Amino acid sequence: MLTLVVRGLPNTATESGLYNLFAAYGKVFGMKVNQDFFTGQLRGFATIDMEGHEARAAIAGLNGRDFEGKTIYVELDKGLKGKRGRR
Repeated sequence: MLTLVVRGLPNTATESGLYNLFAAYGKVFGMKVNQDFFTGQLRGFATIDMEGHEARAAIAGLNGRDFEGKTIYVELDKGLKGKRGRR
């Protein structure tokens, strides 16, 4: 299981639209779409959980692609790597 970070999402995008975009590359096990607390609009990024080979296929197929008028960037989530000790 790998977690992908998707950046550059338009604030008009929907969770179902994003799900359908990634489901074309394999099973989406989880998704967290970050929304503004007050407006409910997307904040421009999301995380998606997929199997390893399917996640890599999604990166290859979607990174730099246009989605609803904006270029999205898809990469593996690096987590806290290299950020320990900073508080």
